[in-house]
Amino acid sequence: MKFVIRTQHLENYGAHDTDGKFASNNAYWKMKGGSDYIVEGVDRIQDAIAFVAAKTMQNNIAWKEFPTEWLTHDEWEAHVLETCDDEYAQFIFDSTVTLDPREAR
Repeated sequence: MKFVIRTQHLENYGAHDTDGKFASNNAYWKMKGGSDYIVEGVDRIQDAIAFVAAKTMQNNIAWKEFPTEWLTHDEWEAHVLETCDDEYAQFIFDSTVTLDPREAR
């Protein structure tokens, strides 16, 4: 089975020129898009979420990435085709990263 895990990116602009901490009133977080990951080689969506989290999640003072949505591959593909024009849908399909825990090192 194939699953798609969608993530959100956050960037802390305060971390670039100050300490970026909330306690110093220097945190300034902005949404910065996200990524879609196709996960093959697992039978359960929970395993796909955990694998993407292990491989891609970041959580530091300047950048965060975390899962926000999970779908079967067929659900995701149908959603993209229904909501995006052809050119943007092709961009999404081309930029999606495929992961497989059976090939992980």
